[in-house]
Amino acid sequence: MEEAYQPISCSFYDRLEEAATLAKKVELKYHDNTDLISKKGIIQTFRIKEKVEFLILDTGDEIRLDKIHSLNGITLQNHC
Repeated sequence: MEEAYQPISCSFYDRLEEAATLAKKVELKYHDNTDLISKKGIIQTFRIKEKVEFLILDTGDEIRLDKIHSLNGITLQNHC
C-alpha cells in the first residue's frame, strides 16, 4: 500500500518550479523504498494523480514530490 502523500515545503516547490520555468538541468535525489536514487534532467511539467504531486523530467522519469531528498544539493525542508 502506498504511503499517504505529505505536502512539501512551499519554498522548495518554488525552487522546483523555477528550475522548470527556466529549463535548467537539475540533479534530483529521491527516496525509492530504502534506496536514495539520483537523476539528472530538465523538469518538463508537474502533475497530480489521485491527490499526489509528481514532476516529470525530460528523460520520462516521474518523481513523487514528497520523496525528493534534494535538488542540486539543496535539501528539502519539511515545512510549508
